[in-house]
Amino acid sequence: MKNYRFVLLTVLLLWIKTYIVYKTSFDIKIESWKQEFILFINPLSFLLFIFGLSLFMKEKRRNRYIVITSFLISFVLYANVMFYRFFNDFITIPVLFQTSNMGDLGNSVFELMRFSDLFFFADVALLAWFIYKKMPIAAYVPATKRTRRAYFFVTVAIALFNLGLAETERPELLTRTFDREMLIKNLGMYNYHIYDIILQSRSKAQRVLADSSELADIQNYVNANEKEPNKDLFGIAKGRNVIIVSMESLQSFVINNTVNGQEITPFLNDFIKQSYYFDNFYHQTGQGKTSDAEFLIENSLYPLGRGAVFFTHATNEYNATPEILKKYGYYTAVFHANNKSFWNRDLMYQSLGYDRYFSLTDFEVNEENSVGWGLKDIPFFEQSVQHLKTLPQPFYAKFITLTNHFPFELDEEDRMVPEYTSNSRTLNRYFPTVRYMDEALKVFIEQLKKEGLYEKSIIIMYGDHYGISENHNKAMAQYLGKEEITPFDHVQLQRVPLIIHIPGVTDKHPKVISKVSGQIDVKPTLLHLLGIDTKNDIHFGEDLFAEDKMDFAVLRDGSFITKDYVYTKNACYDKKTGLEVDASHCEPYMEKARQELEYSDKIVYGDLLRFYNKQLEKKHQK
Repeated sequence: MKNYRFVLLTVLLLWIKTYIVYKTSFDIKIESWKQEFILFINPLSFLLFIFGLSLFMKEKRRNRYIVITSFLISFVLYANVMFYRFFNDFITIPVLFQTSNMGDLGNSVFELMRFSDLFFFADVALLAWFIYKKMPIAAYVPATKRTRRAYFFVTVAIALFNLGLAETERPELLTRTFDREMLIKNLGMYNYHIYDIILQSRSKAQRVLADSSELADIQNYVNANEKEPNKDLFGIAKGRNVIIVSMESLQSFVINNTVNGQEITPFLNDFIKQSYYFDNFYHQTGQGKTSDAEFLIENSLYPLGRGAVFFTHATNEYNATPEILKKYGYYTAVFHANNKSFWNRDLMYQSLGYDRYFSLTDFEVNEENSVGWGLKDIPFFEQSVQHLKTLPQPFYAKFITLTNHFPFELDEEDRMVPEYTSNSRTLNRYFPTVRYMDEALKVFIEQLKKEGLYEKSIIIMYGDHYGISENHNKAMAQYLGKEEITPFDHVQLQRVPLIIHIPGVTDKHPKVISKVSGQIDVKPTLLHLLGIDTKNDIHFGEDLFAEDKMDFAVLRDGSFITKDYVYTKNACYDKKTGLEVDASHCEPYMEKARQELEYSDKIVYGDLLRFYNKQLEKKHQK
């Protein structure tokens, strides 16, 4: 026992620390004593194996290995906590490769840090102190072959026991790669990351091994689900400029709502009365957030369950809206006052077919006109319109706002509504930044009218992703006047605004459209409004105006919404009551949800559109 007591102490400290973090820093749903027991034991086999390797080392090397490895594992744990505090999700390998973003995160990271975070490294300091003071427990006793063999036999037995128990609790566990909480609850944080490395290696191999035969089933599925466009609206915006605005972190619950008696979005409330407004429209983003929303809107493909397509597959071939519109004489541009390389946009925009990217260097940014993540939205739009009026027409132009971004900072002189009062600083500060963005959108429309661009355009505004995560459910319940935010409520909070405004058309006949829809539906909708046929395009969205459009939206975590039901976290809810009902009500849609995510992933991982584009080229040559 003496020859590995220091190893066991190291394992014990990290094991207990990990379990404490599970219970205090993550919202992992536990439904039975068996799930709690699995959660408790799941870090053990990994820790025993990793630190058991030190039994093969000499004293100095062993001590160095234990301290450094403890620090690295603690860092991985802490990184997941930091990531979870904002994204309510766990880190994946592709996200770790997005380190070029870290320099731009700035205040967001510091906002998430707490003094109590020192706890994450307390055991590392304790182990180092034991070694430095040459405490008896850290004394080195060489391990014999027999003791090593016994040690690893126990380690393997614990690992197999953990996996077997997890499989009885959650059959087909390892096929549910989109459900990271489920994997961590059953496999453990550290084993999950090992599994994630395997998944990453497999996804890299998918492109190499992919061939055109994989497209057949996907094409059949897409063709079978193609909906005829609305005859009255097809081509109603033909030849117009297209202006798309990505409204940062804007959720639908603020629309037509107030804070402390004051309107949060007075401009948008009025603009909606002159537009087609979709009040049952969901964001479908994953870990890529704003970049995922861009990917969805312009490709009508789902983002990946791990990482961001903008990083992992920026050089793929796509048939994105900008590239399609270039064939119809459009000039394509995107406006975003951030570094070109942030989220790998400089590369991805080329793949999407943009002619021009107006990035940070194209704007005048100084201390007075910036806050938080950079240039404030009002000067951003004012400067952008000056660039916009120089573009050849017709143009397709996308604008990405910044001010309403976590941590929702705003100068005192820009606050038009007071902060909310709750236990969440994030929610409290959210309302003033939303109000500021609303004012910026008003300025933008006024500028378009002033420059003579408004009447010639179709304007689409959409919320890109949530701004308030599940970590602030208590404060959200307070604001919404609910006792608690249930899983059903959480899915409903993933609704974001979609506004389609066609001057001379929608202002005469505005509509509120309540069909269930998502960001994946925007591409075919826009192309049909412009009079462009989409029958030769692979996409998973449906025209929002199609008469037989299905009430259906799939979220990236596998949740889905239909006309009458919501399915999330392995439970089915009735939309009228918000109460859980028998799963049989949701079963007819489960296969469709699973299949769409799977087919879309195949397209992205295998870069399958390269084969499809060659097929189209051959058809045109004939």
